[in-house]
This record gives sequence, C-alpha cells and structure tokens, in this order.
Amino acid sequence: MTFAAVIFDWRGTLVTTLSERQWVRAALCDRGRAAGPGDVDRLVTAIRAASGVENRLEGPGVDSDADYHQRTYLEVFHDAGCDDDLARALYEVESDPRHNPFATDALGTVLELRRRGVRVAVLSDIHFDVRPAFTAAGFENAVDVFTLSFEQGIQKPDSRMFTRTVGALGVEPADALMVGDRSGPDGAAVEAGITTLLLPPLTDLEDRRLHRVLALCATPEHREQ
Repeated sequence: MTFAAVIFDWRGTLVTTLSERQWVRAALCDRGRAAGPGDVDRLVTAIRAASGVENRLEGPGVDSDADYHQRTYLEVFHDAGCDDDLARALYEVESDPRHNPFATDALGTVLELRRRGVRVAVLSDIHFDVRPAFTAAGFENAVDVFTLSFEQGIQKPDSRMFTRTVGALGVEPADALMVGDRSGPDGAAVEAGITTLLLPPLTDLEDRRLHRVLALCATPEHREQ
C-alpha cells in the first residue's frame, strides 16, 4: 500500500494541545493572577459549567468563522465570571500556536514524505492561520495545501473539508491518506473515500507515532531499507 498524498490534522496529531488546566493556568500566569491548583480548578469548573452540557466551545460552526469563534468563547468566559482582562487572556492562549509545539518526529516525517514524492496537506478545524507556525518550525514549503476551517466557512466532519483538500492536492480520494486523532471529525474522511489512520492524541512531544504514516507510504525500495 502506498499513497500519493497524506493529509494531517494539526492539534493532537502534529502538535500537542493544552489540557484545560494547562490552558487556564497559562492565562492566569500571563496576567499575574493567582494560579495555584485551587485557583485553576475553580476556573476550569466555572468554564465547564458556563459552556453547558452542549459544550458551546465545541458547538457546530464555532471553528468555521473566526469572529463567531471569538464571540462564543468570550461569552462563555464572561458567563463563567471572568472579567474582560482574564477573558482576553484565556482567548489569547487558546489562539497562540506557541502553546502547541510540534512532535519531535513531525518535521522529519513530513520531509521524508516529500522526499518520496508524496504530497502533503494540513486540514484543521481552527480559527486562525497556522501557516506561520509551520514556517517557524522549519517546514517552510514542505506543506502543499492548508485547508483551514475558518477560511473554508465549514468544518469537519463536513465532507467538503476532505474533498476540497484532495482536489487542491490534485489526487483522487482513494490515493490519499488522512491522519488524525479523533474519530468524529477526522474519521469522517472515510465517507469521502479517503483511507484514514487514527492515532491516539499526542500528549508528549517525544511520543513517536508518525513512523506508522511512513510505513503506509512505503514503496518496495523503502520497505527493504
């Protein structure tokens, strides 16, 4: 088995994602607020309660419009009892890719795929442009296509996120591999005819998982190495 293109999810697949407690603590520390375990736990609990059982922070369409994303998040933070400054701090941390460092094997994997002639895309439900983060991490022109939900006006699991990506890559769905970490959004690629590899969410930068992608994209000559 080999593929002409690989489509990567971003958070949880190529980069780590802050836990709720890490996110809240980073925001409190950024504003010089008390950030002990109790302070963090109280704010996490308040945000969860304000978001509700339907989880407004992960609601339909939140990642498909940058302005709507910001309004939704700030409303939840204010409903949780945050003042404007703390609400802004929480949003800034959520929107800062410096809090999402790349896995140690991410760059090497992407560069090896390109060396093998495999085209690469990044497909992400996100409310800001992640391209600068890739450039800063040394990817430069290693990614052929970025499909970002806030630019598309739709988000996973909408099949158009996947069909638009393979179209931009210039390959057929059957010749592409989707790599993600969540069965709901990322796993929907199979309904667009794209073979899908779901990995456990990345929690440790040293957790090397992406060799599995290279194994699926190996030609006979690579298997012999």
